[in-house]
Amino acid sequence: MRTAVLASGGKDSTYASWWALMQGWSIEAMITIQIVGDDSMMFQLQNTSIAGLQAKSIGVPWISVISEGVEEKEIDDLEKAIITSNLQIDALVVGALRSDYQKTRIERMCERLGIISYCPLWHHDSLEHMNSLIDHGFDVRIVSVSADGLDESWLGAKLTKENLHVLGQLAEKHRFNLDGEGGEFETIVLDSPHMNQRIICEAETTWNGSRGTWIVTNAHLE
Repeated sequence: MRTAVLASGGKDSTYASWWALMQGWSIEAMITIQIVGDDSMMFQLQNTSIAGLQAKSIGVPWISVISEGVEEKEIDDLEKAIITSNLQIDALVVGALRSDYQKTRIERMCERLGIISYCPLWHHDSLEHMNSLIDHGFDVRIVSVSADGLDESWLGAKLTKENLHVLGQLAEKHRFNLDGEGGEFETIVLDSPHMNQRIICEAETTWNGSRGTWIVTNAHLE
């Protein structure tokens, strides 16, 4: 199976790319939508350039697509990029967890392109998924927070068994998604089982009232 992976640099798409390789499939390219606007209904906003270093570490081409994040148009930007890149693929692998909005639009796009959409993490148990990331050696860092209960101390934090337990308690108390599917936090992955080199980065923290970001200012492969 020849695939492309929709890669944000975050935990879910990185896990999905590893999953694809574990099936014995080839990854012909990792595709990243880089939002230049203030918001997106479909794609991650923070530190998506990390996906380029992930692709280099894995040894696959990286396709960066600039989008303003305008609703409905952003999926058109992705579709045009797949067409113009002349990728020879059978499927697009996506790290969607529970967003019907995202999954439905990607499936419709894939139908138009004559390829299959795979969402290997669809409706996976949140705690099981987060534990699996840790157990398999994914170096997951939290790069943005925007939920009650998540303060500045979480920015840049590496996901561990210890702080996952704390995160679970906060998620239950403040009623947010443990896996961040609702946008409560965003992540990047600096190392994983299928990366040949880990990513080393420097970052700056910004905090604004009840939300903040850990912005990567410099990054390279070790």
